[in-house]
Amino acid sequence: MQSPRERSEVRPRAGWMVMGKRGRPSALEVCRVLAVFLSLFPSVSLQCKILKCNSEFWASTSNSGPEEEFCTALRAYNSCVRRTARTCRGDLAYHSAQHGIEDLMSQHNCSKEGPTSQTRTRTPLLPPPTPLLPDSQERSDGPEVCHYERSIPRNTAPPNYTHCGFFGDPHLRTFDDDFQTCKVEGAWPLIHNKYLSVQVTNTPVVPGSVATATSKLTIIFKNFQECVDQKMYHAETDELPAAFADGSKNGGDRHGANTLRVVEKVPGQHVEIQARYIGTTIVVRQVGRYLTFAVRMPEEVVNSVEEGDNQDLYLCLHGCPANQRIDFRNFRARAAEAQSAGRMRGNSVAHGFTYQSAKAKCKERLPVEDLYFQSCVFDLLSSGDINFTMAAYYAFEDVKMLHSNSKRYHIYENDAFLNSAAQTSRDLFSLFSLNLLAVLLWIECCTVHL
Repeated sequence: MQSPRERSEVRPRAGWMVMGKRGRPSALEVCRVLAVFLSLFPSVSLQCKILKCNSEFWASTSNSGPEEEFCTALRAYNSCVRRTARTCRGDLAYHSAQHGIEDLMSQHNCSKEGPTSQTRTRTPLLPPPTPLLPDSQERSDGPEVCHYERSIPRNTAPPNYTHCGFFGDPHLRTFDDDFQTCKVEGAWPLIHNKYLSVQVTNTPVVPGSVATATSKLTIIFKNFQECVDQKMYHAETDELPAAFADGSKNGGDRHGANTLRVVEKVPGQHVEIQARYIGTTIVVRQVGRYLTFAVRMPEEVVNSVEEGDNQDLYLCLHGCPANQRIDFRNFRARAAEAQSAGRMRGNSVAHGFTYQSAKAKCKERLPVEDLYFQSCVFDLLSSGDINFTMAAYYAFEDVKMLHSNSKRYHIYENDAFLNSAAQTSRDLFSLFSLNLLAVLLWIECCTVHL
């Protein structure tokens, strides 16, 4: 049995391995090769929607069945790929998928003409999938190192779990419970350590506005000992898959594969990823047109940084850079002034909400006027999109499910101010220490020369 300290010293090796039986790869193994290729070119795959075609094909062939059913799914895959021809022609991933389909057609003697899985409406429903094993059974089918809490020595203190959330326009709650509202347009890393990486892409909510929201999310789970293979989960607006990018729903073919799994809670709206081998739970939602992210992670995993990585830009750990932050209080003051001026002129406020009407709408779902409530008000005033009310509501629901300290569910403006002041004090102390060190070195040099 390995201690948490020993576990943190083991560096997972990134990579993929595909093995065939009797020297001849099966159709599903060939599909895995295609999935790996597509994972290596994510920007191409996502732009062309090849990734979606691949996931649908992999999901429809994950359970072995008659050859006729495989050929039907393969024709559906071929149709999906052909529909992407206009946007993908000339891309390597697109041509790779084309050649892969031709090889599979030949290998399985499939005809290009015939029914596709999308048109088989009169076939009887497939039996329900095998239910996921409960914890007691799941723990028996993998090594002890693949179950985070069981691998901790009995006489040591239980792990300290931390939480990070990212939602709305966007709002960030760091692992240290610091609450910030940020601009962060474009691609930004949320988490990066020895076990996984999380990156979001944010786009402007309203043209010309500094407010952005998350339209894409990518999570990479690095392979870990005998527990899990490397897996990538990618979601974007209107595509919240119930599987990893290769179509699988667990950690691969290793002994502890079931300690990493994707669970679809509400189709197209709510997915939960359970990574029990590192004691981590991730919740991804689509609310309106945008995505939300929440995670529960042991402090040991949070701090398991790669050698030479200073972690400065990872938002969940250190928050948004100072030049990317938006001040709640200044924005609220300007909104109140705009409402007063609008009332005097008899004009309506932009985006359809006044400060008071935004507060009233947010109060329906968030009765406590904490920073989740304030973030809801901010989002309604800055965008006019009523779906952000539910984004703030679900973000707080995720806090109640994932945060280990019930007394810290709510965060208020004073808490945020104190956290900011504490960070400023730490920065000033560091600056003072560096200056003092420089002075001492200068004095030492002068003494030597004298």
